[in-house]
Amino acid sequence: MKTFALIGESGTGKSFQAKFVAQKYRVDIIIDDGLLIRGNRILAGRSAKQEKSFLAAVKIALFDDKTHRDEAARRLSAEKPRKILIIGTSEKMVNKIAMRLQIQPPKKFIKIEDVSSQTDIENAVRIRRIEGKHVIPVPGIEVKKIYPGIFFETVSIFKKKPSESIGPVFKLHERSLVKPEYSKRSKIIISDAALNEMVINCVDEYNPKIQIKKISVKETPQGYRLIMTIDVPYGIRLSGNMSAMQCYIIDNIEHFTGILIEEVNVIIDKIMADKNAVS
Repeated sequence: MKTFALIGESGTGKSFQAKFVAQKYRVDIIIDDGLLIRGNRILAGRSAKQEKSFLAAVKIALFDDKTHRDEAARRLSAEKPRKILIIGTSEKMVNKIAMRLQIQPPKKFIKIEDVSSQTDIENAVRIRRIEGKHVIPVPGIEVKKIYPGIFFETVSIFKKKPSESIGPVFKLHERSLVKPEYSKRSKIIISDAALNEMVINCVDEYNPKIQIKKISVKETPQGYRLIMTIDVPYGIRLSGNMSAMQCYIIDNIEHFTGILIEEVNVIIDKIMADKNAVS
């Protein structure tokens, strides 16, 4: 089995271009926003578009729920696809989806800029931000059957036959425009202060003897990057404990908020004298 990934910022037209990319690389199954799609059919999964909040939608897209994840993994095993295309906002996101569905991580990453013009990307961003419309890469009849509450309209893509400059056109692909509930409401923004509090709580739960001196937060298109400056007690094994603490912070914040933590960098400023420290 070969795995491909199409990545790009949210709202840049990845789902719109998914069928073209799948056709080019002869992909059997597309994994997009919690759904398994084969041709014009939704095979399994649950659409993130039907969720009422943005954070709940992110969790669905990441297959965070065990029942949802197991159903999708079983269907993938039964289908035995030769090639899979995962749609996501970053390499980390698609790697996480691959891991949770027990499939090979992508060998090839395709950026949305490689398959869309700047004009197409800007139009996609406008449709997402101003009109609140999202794309599911299957025909409207399939979406209306399963998710009638969010269906908006069908978009048909036509293209002239390559050998003819004039003449009839043929339908290439159909896509569905939907309007999720969460797109009709105000956005949820997690402040740096809230993230700081979550990090402090995670570190305190992991080892209350570790003292945080400073936390810096940077938001990127791929997620959040955190830099922590800490003091640690003498006697703690730095290599294993620091790596485990980083994983603990990432896993807990992503699980409870749905946001992606791209990386957690730790700067150890001081080793504190502590005769009672336990490694």
